[in-house]
Amino acid sequence: MTRIPSHIPAPVPAPPPADIASLICGLRAGERAALARAITLVESKRPDHQRSAHQLVQSLLPHTGTARRVGITGAPGVGKSTTIDALGSHLTGLGHQVAVLAVDPSSARTGGSILADKTRMAQLAADARAFIRPSPTAGTLGGVAAKTRETMLLCEAAGYDVILVETVGTGQSETAVADMTDFFLALMLPGAGDELQGLKKGLVELADMIAINKADGDNLARAKAAAAAYRAALHILTPRLAEWNPPVITYSAVTGAGVAQLWEHVLDHHRRLSATGAFAARRREQQVKWMWALLEERLRSRLATDPKLKARLPQLERAVAEGTLSPTLAVEDIVAALGF
Repeated sequence: MTRIPSHIPAPVPAPPPADIASLICGLRAGERAALARAITLVESKRPDHQRSAHQLVQSLLPHTGTARRVGITGAPGVGKSTTIDALGSHLTGLGHQVAVLAVDPSSARTGGSILADKTRMAQLAADARAFIRPSPTAGTLGGVAAKTRETMLLCEAAGYDVILVETVGTGQSETAVADMTDFFLALMLPGAGDELQGLKKGLVELADMIAINKADGDNLARAKAAAAAYRAALHILTPRLAEWNPPVITYSAVTGAGVAQLWEHVLDHHRRLSATGAFAARRREQQVKWMWALLEERLRSRLATDPKLKARLPQLERAVAEGTLSPTLAVEDIVAALGF
């Protein structure tokens, strides 16, 4: 958690109301129902719920920050959910408490999650040491649930020491998840036609590790060839961190081969970055980016809910579309309406 500079007085949070205090007590005791209710509260868009959620998160901050936060991405069909099922089960077998935050695309009709992650992680869904929470993107830029950061904190406060964040693997979700996790894992497929497909969207440059899935049976040789191609590509790229050269491994989520090795690389990454202070710096950077993300979210909310702006925006859009008003002047009009 980022410390407030000494010259800025720290805000004193108001004592939480009785219902929030009770929720905190249940969550800290590891009650899954309390955690689920807390996440629902955080995800709610009702103003009164949002005020309560802010109190809840603020009260729980001292109990957060100790979990390993791992982002997992990859193109649809690469086996993200199968990988998480295998990795999560391996971790619970080692004694870890694992929370999975699966960011689902939203249904255009209902706004809810549509991929049903619990049905795709059957082994982990039945594990008492695991907690799976599908979260709809609800239109958030990049496909990352608007409240994923807060949800991670709630899971940490509830005692989960490994947080796995699965993205939809499209658009800018990779960048968003990389900004909120400690280790960013990119999953690739062997023999997909273009073995360096990740280079096209900069995914390789973001990744802390590349893992080639489905390295079993007839695919084994293709997986090894793909891994060699990615290693060659990484060799000519400047690493994102001086302390870490992203490894490329092969594994099979179906057979479990290589899954333990995958987790060892996550631990090695943490050890190396912690030794130089880079891990703490990364966490501080995450907090600052969270602040700006919240500000952008608040501004978008203001644009969508302010009565005067709602009435004015269609006129501005029409004028810009017809060419009678420049986009620059339209933005100036909006900014002025916001009081800036």
